Amino acid sequence: MNKRTERRKKIEHAFEEFRETVGLALGAAARDHSRAAVAHARSMFELWIRQTGVTTAVDDPAFRRCLDNPLLKPVIQQALDEYQGIFTGWTGQGPLELHRLVTEAAPGPAGEPWQTWLGHAGQRDGSGDVPGLWRVGSAVIDRAPEREEFPAAVPLLDESHLSFSSTPETRAQIEGTVEGLLLRLISYFQPGTVQLHVWDVAQLTGALPGLYPLARAGLLTVHDPARLHELLDEFAEHIRRIHTSVLVDGRPSLRAVADATGKRSEPWRVAVLFGNRTALEEQLQQKLQRIARNGLACGIQLILVDLPITVNSPLETIRVGKDGVIRGSMTGPHASVTLDPQLPREQVTRACGAISEALLERRSRVCTFDDLLPEVRWTGTSASGLEAPIGYHDGEPVSMIIGDASPHVLVGGPSGSGKTNFLYAMLGALVSRYSPDELELYLLDFKEGVSFAQFTPGRKDPSWLPHARLVGVNVNADREFGLALLKFLADEMRRRADAAKHHEVTKLEELRAEDPSGRWPRIVAVIDEFQYLFAERDAVTSRAVGLLEDVARRGRSQGIHLVLSSQDVSGIEAFWGKPAIFEQFVLRVALPKARRVLAETNMAAMEVPRRHAVINHDSGVRHGNEIARVPDATSKGTFDALQLELWQRRTENLPEPLLFDGEKVPRLSTVDDFAELGPGAVVPTALLGQVIDVSGSAAKVRLLRSPGRNIAAIGSVARDATSVLGAAALSLSRQHDPGDADFTVAYLTEDATESAKALADELTAAGHGVDVIDLDGIRAKLDGLAEGLNTRLSGTCAETPRPHYVLLYAIDAAYPLLEQKNPATRQSGLDTMKFVLKHGPEFGTHVIGWWRSAQRLKSSLIGGALDDIGSWVALDVHGQELSSLAAGQIISWAPRPRRGLFFDRFEHAKPEVVIPFDITGGQ
Repeated sequence: MNKRTERRKKIEHAFEEFRETVGLALGAAARDHSRAAVAHARSMFELWIRQTGVTTAVDDPAFRRCLDNPLLKPVIQQALDEYQGIFTGWTGQGPLELHRLVTEAAPGPAGEPWQTWLGHAGQRDGSGDVPGLWRVGSAVIDRAPEREEFPAAVPLLDESHLSFSSTPETRAQIEGTVEGLLLRLISYFQPGTVQLHVWDVAQLTGALPGLYPLARAGLLTVHDPARLHELLDEFAEHIRRIHTSVLVDGRPSLRAVADATGKRSEPWRVAVLFGNRTALEEQLQQKLQRIARNGLACGIQLILVDLPITVNSPLETIRVGKDGVIRGSMTGPHASVTLDPQLPREQVTRACGAISEALLERRSRVCTFDDLLPEVRWTGTSASGLEAPIGYHDGEPVSMIIGDASPHVLVGGPSGSGKTNFLYAMLGALVSRYSPDELELYLLDFKEGVSFAQFTPGRKDPSWLPHARLVGVNVNADREFGLALLKFLADEMRRRADAAKHHEVTKLEELRAEDPSGRWPRIVAVIDEFQYLFAERDAVTSRAVGLLEDVARRGRSQGIHLVLSSQDVSGIEAFWGKPAIFEQFVLRVALPKARRVLAETNMAAMEVPRRHAVINHDSGVRHGNEIARVPDATSKGTFDALQLELWQRRTENLPEPLLFDGEKVPRLSTVDDFAELGPGAVVPTALLGQVIDVSGSAAKVRLLRSPGRNIAAIGSVARDATSVLGAAALSLSRQHDPGDADFTVAYLTEDATESAKALADELTAAGHGVDVIDLDGIRAKLDGLAEGLNTRLSGTCAETPRPHYVLLYAIDAAYPLLEQKNPATRQSGLDTMKFVLKHGPEFGTHVIGWWRSAQRLKSSLIGGALDDIGSWVALDVHGQELSSLAAGQIISWAPRPRRGLFFDRFEHAKPEVVIPFDITGGQ
């Protein structure tokens, strides 16, 4: 029993120790829990205080009930101590710091007292830095011990809309603040940079009457209370236009465009809407909200007074509470705002009148050609496009932009409307900004005149435009030259496209970045009176339409731009059914009374005065109109002075532009192809005339020693025919050393005698053997040539044949003599001539003859001998007479003075137009 009792006591003792241990643990846990609960309560209370704000919490009845809780008093005291420490420290320096910050962000009229700026028109154009804040009054911290004032200001332009909420007692005070704020805006910038719109739901007039003098200059528009929808629709259309025509390069806002370009392209439009504290009807409210959401990026600023609105866009507020205290979203709930007092009415009216006068004076200033030019020449880069002012409107420059978005230009205006002056102004503005490495010009004038001839060297003025590579004047009869220009542009476009493909890029800007060492200027081709190019229903028009469409569609990406000018584009039949061509001409310029250049419903050109133009970068639709007064660019001392200046600063290796003048005959001695000829040519080449192409090259016939390499000039005009023969002989003469070639010159009519003898004298002077014969000697000469050829054909003569060129002037005049048959051989002189034509080229004897009609040529060479005339130049011969000479082709050709149709069946698929050379002056 003792053992059992002893064991029981041990167990009871163990349980007692266990109970004591558990009790101690539970007590400790209870104490820890109590301390944790107090700590958590204090933490939550502190969090509430800090989230609510000490000053707000102090005024809260629930907070005051906590003041009696001894557990929370330390938290309250700590928060109050921290608040007092921080607040007291801030109130000592904070207002001064705010004053400094606002002064920096609101310079000049944006923040200074009105006495320093009211009545003075601003000078800033809206580019560069725009004030970040605009003063509306002053503010103090309600609980600050010293109540130090600091400026109250709000962000506005491009940053935030502004909403005022008033009471009936403070409405007039709010209107005064709005008036002062608007005066700050229009006084900071030069007149016209900010346009004001005022709408009051309650009255036709009366809101902001001190600003009404601004309406005289169009700076203020007061809208009908019943027509708010018109104002909102106008703003909505403006937003659409900005997004579709200005913000097309990825930039998000007009501010971004201004920062990138250094120019504010659109004025700010500030709309002040006075409500009556009730929301607008639903449809108007939705329109207003959409404008508020999208307007800031497009330069639309809303200032709302007692007009409720909820939008997902920046909106600053200034509200007058029921207690009369004014709070602002910029200053917060702990600062009360005192709005600036209303400005003196008389001085406001006087200041608005002065601003209007300044704008009217600037508008009335007539801009000059010099106003279009930059202060420093040739500083622009054309990598992304071309931009230059073309005139002025309201004292502000109106620019033309030629680039990817507006690649081509269509200019229209009746005779006397100023097209030539406009083109000169446009070219002057461009060439003064962009160097010849950035811009090349190809200029073509189809009307009868020499508008563009000034850009090439002249007898009186040796200067020329460094940017011009080609100038064509008086080409109304030479439509082929316009076609040649389009072919050149198409070839250049393909060359650039191949280079872009090689560098794995798609447009010129990227190509220039990938190939900085290459020369890739933008090309602008100006074709004045371009409708002449498409005036006929023929092959030239058909090919020109196809090339124009190709260049217009694909040229933009390769930096090739067209400027087409015309009196009227409505009657060009070639474009019927091809509206896509004109769709590429996004930039439209309509001069006074121009028709069919702008959209059909856009009649602005009928209203613009003389010396003005409608500039439209939006395919002619009305909302894209800009009116510009174009200065005089053609008088002495304008473009001519600029051209001389640029010519003097050109690089020495820059070549002169090629001039094609349809009224001038090219002189053989000045042609590059002729100058490049010299002795030692493997295959002698005869030059017959100038091809109508961009490079001014010559029509060439290679006189191989093979059948058919003879040349015929066909036509009755002795001047042109003798020119073809003389040019061929003189060009062949230059390719042989003296004495290495023989020439036979046969003059068979009186009107060819002088030309033939003059040619013979020049060939003799060059050291060549020349045999001059007349009608009496032609039969014997042909017989002698045939006999020599027979000898070579029989193989009895092993000597290398000397080149021999037989020039037959009016060979058909000798037909009566040549038709007679030799009694012994029964061969006529025509038979002998055909024998020489057939076998002569193989042995270096080539006939270059003149037949006075196509029928005479064909009648003498019947029986297949026509194939022995491999090349010909037809002069005053109609196309239907030439088909048999061109493998049966249907040839559309009407004779023109000093023009011929050239065909080499060994080289050409179709005949081409040539201009016979002036061979006076010889070699």
